[in-house]
Amino acid sequence: MTQQHYFYGTGRRKTSVARVRLYPGAGAIVINGKPFEEIFTRPVHQRLVQLGLRETGSQGRFNVQVKVDGGGVSGWAGAIAHGMARALVSADESLKPTLRRLGLLTRDSRMRESKKYGLKRARKAPQYTKR
Repeated sequence: MTQQHYFYGTGRRKTSVARVRLYPGAGAIVINGKPFEEIFTRPVHQRLVQLGLRETGSQGRFNVQVKVDGGGVSGWAGAIAHGMARALVSADESLKPTLRRLGLLTRDSRMRESKKYGLKRARKAPQYTKR
């Protein structure tokens, strides 16, 4: 029988998909091969990525390795937070109520509204001229 060496979770937000692995370790977070501070320069995104680990007291217990694709930086941050929460639950089921209360286990289903023909964007119309 093989021993599992990591805990896995998939997170999604907008069009981003994050594949998160938690390894036992000191707490390094690596996203697409780079330290997460390099990718998320805004403190808001850094806090969102670390929220699940910080609130469950797991910050120094796991090294986090993430592969994220699609969308932009905000979508990435949300997808990573979602995937990390799922991976933490697979590591320790007792963390589920805490992560549920923070809203990290619920997939944020809000998507970009599609463009409509005759309009410039989803709802912005060209300027109306009466004469």
